[in-house]
Amino acid sequence: MENLELINIWKEQNAKIEKTLAINKLLLKETISRKAESSLQGLVRLTTAGIIAFVIYLLILGYVLVYAISNYSSASNYFIISMSAIALINLKGFADYIKHLVWTKNINYNGSVLKIQKQLSKLQLSIINHSKIMILQCPFWTTFYLSNSWFPQDVGVPYILFQITITGSFIYLTYWLYKQHSPENFNKKWFRNMIAGSGGKSVEKAIEFYKEIEEFEKE
Repeated sequence: MENLELINIWKEQNAKIEKTLAINKLLLKETISRKAESSLQGLVRLTTAGIIAFVIYLLILGYVLVYAISNYSSASNYFIISMSAIALINLKGFADYIKHLVWTKNINYNGSVLKIQKQLSKLQLSIINHSKIMILQCPFWTTFYLSNSWFPQDVGVPYILFQITITGSFIYLTYWLYKQHSPENFNKKWFRNMIAGSGGKSVEKAIEFYKEIEEFEKE
C-alpha cells in the first residue's frame, strides 16, 4: 500500500515537473521569438533602405547606359559593356533585397521552432549568395573609363601594364572572395563582417537566439 502511495506521489510530482518544464519552454520560446523579431527589424530597415537606394542607383545606371547607347560610338564600348554588367548585377541585388524583405515579413514567430530555424537558415544562405554575386561587379569598375579611341593604341607600355595589373588583381580578388562565400566560412569573423552589410548580422543573432531552446531541451 505504501509503495502504491509512493508511486502515485512520484507520478504527481513527475507530472508537475513536466508541466513546469513545458511552461518554461513556452515562456522561453516567446521571449526568444520577441528577441529574434526585434533583431530582424534591423534587416527590415536595411532592406527597405537598400531597395530605395537600389532604385535610385539603377535609374542612374539606366540613364547613362541609354545615353551612351543612343549616342553610340566604338569609343564607348568599354563603358557600355562595363556599365551593363554592373547594372545587371545590381538588378539581381535589387531583386534579392525584395525577396529578403518578403521572407523576413513572412516568418511566423508563433510557429514551430524547427520551421523558424529553417526559414532563418534559408534567409542566411540567400544573403551569402547575394553578397557573393555583388562581388562580381568589382573588376568592371577598373574598365568602364577605358575607350577604344585611345586605349591601347595611344598609351605607352607602362600604362598598359598598369591597367592589366589593376584589372587582373581585381579579377583575382573577386574570384578569391567568390570562392570564400560559403556557409563553411561563417565561423570566420572577417566573413561575418563582410555579409553584415547585407543583413547577415541580424539573421545570425536570430539564429543564435533559437539555439538557446535547443540547449534548454538538452539540459
